[in-house]
Amino acid sequence: MGKRRLPTRVITGGARPVFKSDRRARRPRWPARARTANRPAALKICIVSDSHDRADALRAAIDAARADGAQAVVHCGDVIGPNTLRPLLGAGVTLHVVHGNNLGDCTALARLAAGSGGALVYHGGDADFVLGGKRIYVTHFPHQARGMACTGDYDLVCCGHTHEASVQRQLNIEGGHTWLVNPGTVAGLGAPACWVLGDLERMQFELRAA
Repeated sequence: MGKRRLPTRVITGGARPVFKSDRRARRPRWPARARTANRPAALKICIVSDSHDRADALRAAIDAARADGAQAVVHCGDVIGPNTLRPLLGAGVTLHVVHGNNLGDCTALARLAAGSGGALVYHGGDADFVLGGKRIYVTHFPHQARGMACTGDYDLVCCGHTHEASVQRQLNIEGGHTWLVNPGTVAGLGAPACWVLGDLERMQFELRAA
């Protein structure tokens, strides 16, 4: 069986696709004199999922994202256990993790997070937090993610599970759009290995081949 081709949105060389938001009207308006002082710091994030126990593949994606300025990681689940994450505690980024349906050892994950000094934030089954001034919801399951994106309560909703990468704008009940991102499988299990680099200041999301 031949190696599956990357999705059409993944470009391994040359120009890469950039997905831009048109939700400028919903961004806060900063007074001209206070713009630099009060505006949330620009933040790039590495969005990954379905690493399972492939710690090396996960670390490679995070290192690549850090080289492009990522300061935090959002893992959408199927981590399996703490041994996948332990090597990343010294990576210089904060990891936000949900566990997915392949639970592994949740107690050990919680203990690892508790002793990480803030390097690892283990949210359990889903997560709701703010990064770079943007409200983010994370779950492993796409149907749950789509439902939460439809509420209009979030700037970004992330999910995994299918091992199929997608970046799309979901129409919400507020009349706007919410970014809905599934980064695929960083481990390349049954699908091309990939992840997403997100720019939370510009709300741009770039699908990268791992």
